[in-house]
Amino acid sequence: MPYPAPFRPLRALLLPLLLLGACQSGTKSKPETETTASPAATRDSAAYTIRHPEWARHATIYQVNVRQYTPQGTFRAAEADLPRLQRMGVGILWLMPINPIGRSHRKGTLGSAYSVRDYRAVNLDLGSLADLQHYVNTAHGLGMHVILDWVANHTAWDSNLTTEHPDWYTRDSLGHFRPPVADWQDVIDLDYTKPALRRYMTETMAYWVKTAGLDGFRCDVAGLVPTDFWNATRAELEKIKPVFMLAEWDELFPPTFISRKEFDPNTRLLEKAFDATYALRLHGLLDSLGRGQKPTTELAHYWAAERKLYPAGVNLMTFTSTHDINAWDGSEYERLGKNAQPEAVLTMLWPGIPMLYNGQEAGMKKRLRFFDKDTIPWVNYGYQGFYMMLIGLKNRHPALRNFDTGASFQLLPAPEQCVAFVRQKGAAKVFVAVNLGDLPRAVALPAGPAQAWRGVFSKAGALPLTAAPVQVAAHDWAIRIIE
Repeated sequence: MPYPAPFRPLRALLLPLLLLGACQSGTKSKPETETTASPAATRDSAAYTIRHPEWARHATIYQVNVRQYTPQGTFRAAEADLPRLQRMGVGILWLMPINPIGRSHRKGTLGSAYSVRDYRAVNLDLGSLADLQHYVNTAHGLGMHVILDWVANHTAWDSNLTTEHPDWYTRDSLGHFRPPVADWQDVIDLDYTKPALRRYMTETMAYWVKTAGLDGFRCDVAGLVPTDFWNATRAELEKIKPVFMLAEWDELFPPTFISRKEFDPNTRLLEKAFDATYALRLHGLLDSLGRGQKPTTELAHYWAAERKLYPAGVNLMTFTSTHDINAWDGSEYERLGKNAQPEAVLTMLWPGIPMLYNGQEAGMKKRLRFFDKDTIPWVNYGYQGFYMMLIGLKNRHPALRNFDTGASFQLLPAPEQCVAFVRQKGAAKVFVAVNLGDLPRAVALPAGPAQAWRGVFSKAGALPLTAAPVQVAAHDWAIRIIE
């Protein structure tokens, strides 16, 4: 459900702590704290009526920051790299916003892509509509699908809507346009009590699906827009083609500055509107584990909370970096050091839909500037083989499918600073052990004949076929499978 009217002003405070505010600000996100609210009881599985596209059931998402992807910063230049991404095994390409950027109140030299000036136009810095269509068609020809970052919550100050439909905006006490969050001075807040705004936004999203052949949307700060709008919009988009919808939100990760009674974790975005939301609470916890700030046993509490809230088959998006995290919190190497790769293993193979931010396969250690041109330093693709192995395993193994109500997941006993789990579908199994500590550890395999397990790989390369327990070096991992 949407936030009740009395809580609407709290929107100005919500996002910085949710890793959501970074789309417009430089506010750093805060790690998960012990004040995280308890989720509601498990909901009725019958309420979840989303029909996930078949092509999304094994998919890994890859986020494309077109501005920073190449020196040219265009669709055409980025398109040349699509065959490489297909070889990596990427299934869904997520394009950051492609609309013209506001000039009024602009931050930096180029502004934020999340400050939208015209929802029905293409930012000419990136190319033309024909260039976007060509990019999407090429991706489709390679067996990949493309979703577009959509900013429904707010517009630029100089958006065409401010003059054509000024009544579509919320106002401050003096009747002026106002930012949705205090630090987001380059954008102003839309008012979803207006039926005409809702129709316009739904029709515009449908326009891009029809005109550019897009396969869905990643929806910016989706929890700040009424859920009934998203429900109705998903239904309209499905009349055109099967779509994939990703929400930037997490019902398990409330802000820390309001009481539990004030926070409503029941936006129910995943019932009728979205295929997945962000796993923000999990991300914050994994960052804490990677820095040695919390014991790995905390993952059991997290998993229990997620399963208490959602029925089987509901997945969240897992990641170690995004455009926000990279820009404001730092790269995974800055945040996690030697545990950057081990945590990538966790997020790629944990139950959920894994996502890579462009440049991670090149071991990018820099923070990309958010409001200015700052090309990814590709240099080489030193970690491409690492991610190809993980994505390839996810693509082919039956226990790793997305949205699978028949698969199981079990966290296993593990030594200090280690995480071990097994995912299973029928007789097919994947065993993962990750060591986040400075000392080698021995991790026991699940019960059963050790000879049945086949070694996959660790940091050192292919694993030998040895009996249990599995020896895991410091800041390393071990993956074994039964297919």
